[in-house]
Amino acid sequence: LTARSGVVYLGSASCGIAAGISGVQEAVERYARESGTSLEIVEVGCLGMCCLEPMIYVQAHGRPPVVFGPLEPRDVAPLLDATLVHRDYPPDRLLGALGEGFEGVPSIWGHPIMRGQHRIITENNGIIDPERIDHYLARGGYRGLRRALDMSPEEVIETVTAAGLRGRGGAGFPTGLKWRYCRQVSTDRRYIVCNADEGDPGAFMDRSILEGDPFRVIEGMAIAAYAIGAGEGYVYIRAEYPLAIDHLRKAIRQAEAEGFLGDDIMGSEFDFHLHIKEGAGAFVCGEETALLASIEGRRGMPRPRPPFPAQKGLWGMPTVINNVKTLSSVPAILRDGAEAFAAIGSEGSKGTAVFALTGKVANSGLVEVPMGTSLRDIVEGIGGGVIGRGNLKAVQTGGPSGGCIPASMLDLGVDYESLTGAGSIMGSGGMVVMDEDTCMVDVARFFLSFTQYESCGKCPPCRIGTKRMRDILQRISDGEGTMEDIDLLEEIATTVKAGSLCGLGQTAPNPVLSTIRYFRDEYEAHIRDRRCPARVCKALIWYEIDAAKCVGCTLCAQNCPADCITGAPKEVHVIDRDACVRCGMCVQVCPTEAVTRKTNPAGGGGD
Repeated sequence: LTARSGVVYLGSASCGIAAGISGVQEAVERYARESGTSLEIVEVGCLGMCCLEPMIYVQAHGRPPVVFGPLEPRDVAPLLDATLVHRDYPPDRLLGALGEGFEGVPSIWGHPIMRGQHRIITENNGIIDPERIDHYLARGGYRGLRRALDMSPEEVIETVTAAGLRGRGGAGFPTGLKWRYCRQVSTDRRYIVCNADEGDPGAFMDRSILEGDPFRVIEGMAIAAYAIGAGEGYVYIRAEYPLAIDHLRKAIRQAEAEGFLGDDIMGSEFDFHLHIKEGAGAFVCGEETALLASIEGRRGMPRPRPPFPAQKGLWGMPTVINNVKTLSSVPAILRDGAEAFAAIGSEGSKGTAVFALTGKVANSGLVEVPMGTSLRDIVEGIGGGVIGRGNLKAVQTGGPSGGCIPASMLDLGVDYESLTGAGSIMGSGGMVVMDEDTCMVDVARFFLSFTQYESCGKCPPCRIGTKRMRDILQRISDGEGTMEDIDLLEEIATTVKAGSLCGLGQTAPNPVLSTIRYFRDEYEAHIRDRRCPARVCKALIWYEIDAAKCVGCTLCAQNCPADCITGAPKEVHVIDRDACVRCGMCVQVCPTEAVTRKTNPAGGGGD
């Protein structure tokens, strides 16, 4: 690089695209043309700081890339002038150097969002071009596969077992043990399947990994295939992830061209061929037997177990199903050794966990931390706490199958046993932060509506039980519940957990049981006082205009979809409560905060 040249890395994952990276890229290209600067543009995946997208990294001669964000197209030209021509790093939007800090520029790894993380699964995310295998190789890619091929399959399984790797899904089943069960079945045909059917609302871990580093998943699948004796594999991925699918297809072609997939891999006698199967978006296909049925071209519906897929899976053959994060952990275990991986995490849960941190949190994004890290360190340390002036109320983990953990338990360590004991699960890795404006009855109703809609309907406990629970929750939200409904919810939930065929039904009651366990007073307030403490449930709230604050600007009336607000300009306006649809638009547009949202006076007024 020279003074009139440089490299610009663009955060081009889905989060960057949604935030507007295309406009920033156009501004970078325009700057290069108009200034005569020679710029190499490299598109990378998600670094994890999704809340600060769109981001670019600028690398000048002799210096590491420096990360800036969030940016708008108008910021690009002065920023590139400063960094490439004047070799100055303006503090505005400066996030840090991608590596060691220098001359007053701190390292990005010291940023509050990054310093509490330990990146293994995501170590290449936001660093490499996901469409260039040479970038992956430069960062140690396929060294794990090479070491695996120098070992016997049994030694590979033993290494993964010694590392303590557990499946990064809801159950946390030991990965090495699953591989061993599959290999022990006497047959000459086995399969390895990657479950990338990420369907939890608010979850985006698998998508981000596949968009940013598809080679890592491929390497993990190849190692697993060698260990269990599989000659073919499938990545089952949601069709709603077009960018991840595109990157995965390109990565497979490059891996085949370089001899990391196909016949006689890396000069060995090991053959492995990998295929992509796009799912149609059914949440139940995240359950392993429903997933296998979908790959086979049948309707994705669970079947009873045993036999388990490791014994009788795809087309009746022994099959190992691991998810994206599990398989992405495998290359590091083989590359660095089992002891290095086992040294990270808690006693029963080794390695790291990847979460999609979302909700009412200041810093949302992709987070990877050692197992056992407390919710407090994640939410307050990495996440920066609750956004705005509100207070933390609960943290929901595990998606629709998880539970809501109250703020009083924020020091709980995040691992399989701790979360299960608290009434939640690790799940796929979603983590939603909720503040005091969140109604826990409404949260339970939302997740029950989701699982009831996504239920395949095969078994009565799930088909009927989820609908009955949803109907009861709706009745409570409408202020028409009875105290007996709480006991009835717990009774139905217990029956659904015990009698459902698959994991969807068995875990669907978790949001209900956990919210009753920790927030029973909110259920009672809805029933006894006809009051929603969070002022969320529409049937239990209304809107009023404070005459002392109203200036008669008419904005509320102009934006009311129900035309229920009356009043002349510069005069106090009034809301017709009977006609109001409780959309809250008047609160949003009022410049003087004259509109307040009210609930039963026993709740202490409005906001």
